[in-house]
Amino acid sequence: MKKKRGIISRIIRFILFFLLAVILLVNIFILLSGRTYLYKGIANTYLKGKAAPGIYDEEVFYNSTIAKSPNPESWLSAKEYNNYNLSASDENIFNELETTAFLVINNDSVIFEKYWGEHAKGTVSNSFSAAKTVVALLIGIAVNEGKIKSIDEPVGTYLPEYKEQGREVITIRHLLMMASGLDWSESGKNPLSDNAESYYGTDLRGMIRRQKVINAPGKKLNYLSGNSQILAFVLEAATKKSVSKYCEEKLWKPLGMTSDALWNLDKENGDEKAFCCLYATARDFAKIGKLFLNYGKVNGSQLVDSVFIAQMSTNPDIETDEGIANLRYGLHVWTYHNPTQKAIYCRGILGQYIISIPSENVIIVRLGSKRSENFDYETFSKKPNEYQKKYAYLVGHPIDLQDYLKIANKILKK
Repeated sequence: MKKKRGIISRIIRFILFFLLAVILLVNIFILLSGRTYLYKGIANTYLKGKAAPGIYDEEVFYNSTIAKSPNPESWLSAKEYNNYNLSASDENIFNELETTAFLVINNDSVIFEKYWGEHAKGTVSNSFSAAKTVVALLIGIAVNEGKIKSIDEPVGTYLPEYKEQGREVITIRHLLMMASGLDWSESGKNPLSDNAESYYGTDLRGMIRRQKVINAPGKKLNYLSGNSQILAFVLEAATKKSVSKYCEEKLWKPLGMTSDALWNLDKENGDEKAFCCLYATARDFAKIGKLFLNYGKVNGSQLVDSVFIAQMSTNPDIETDEGIANLRYGLHVWTYHNPTQKAIYCRGILGQYIISIPSENVIIVRLGSKRSENFDYETFSKKPNEYQKKYAYLVGHPIDLQDYLKIANKILKK
């Protein structure tokens, strides 16, 4: 018995020694590599029982506040408001992907609205990459005001560090169409990626200064969050205002937003994480979608130039990883070319969607904590040519996008 206890004791000591050794090596790696942002990442994910960032991370970071409109405008409720009862299959789709909000608006009236868990009408949550589209809209406003002469201007016109090292050929348009040719490492899972450092780190400007050109700009669609961050710095240089303040003045207040929004900063009094991290309510997010329905016009006033909205919604003729036509991305907004229901939408990595369907005057907002995988291109590529031609518009879009459109269609028919 004593011998058995001795063996168990040695095993426990070995395991503890091994864990301590791993912890020591990890700390040495973090300190030597300068990746001290990993401490914050680990503390706010793994040590809290999470594997990734969440939609309610606002308290983890410093924030700027975007004040609500002094003249808030609430959505009207349709006569058929919430007449539709979700089916069991609908509920399964929402529950499996941890949906927190689903909103369907038609002709400026809310037809359906539901919240899950503790999320409510007044709850703000992270839009993640849906915020990228907001940055693009602000760029369009700055162009219309003459703060930026043209989206074909070189980035170096506004950021001196982009006048060298081959970056002088990158234009604002290249950034908007996600074809900058920069070496930003885009990953939602790799803790050593630029995405992880930009989310948990404290030096966004330093990260942007370190970017290198590895491909010819304007040639290939390569979705990089760094492009959006550069656009934010261009916007600040051109307007002499922070992204939050410019957003408040030019979008939030004119759109009649009913709640304050938050935008995460990289440090106290620092820079907005423009590639993500704009927190707002589902009803206020829907007003971003309304801009695309009305070609930039709000209450009779042209908030964003209609030509710029049209440019945003048009797919640049650039290469894709799959070697097929770009039918998925415009200028910082996603495009869905279903022949019977074309849509323009913003999306975030955890299933944040602001969907506009101009032909039907419909807006759909879906918020939550999970998103499905993208349409399987490998299987698609093995299908007959006729199939590929017919369904090429699905490539690059998450499968759950189709689910939300189908559910919204059922609600609209009801």
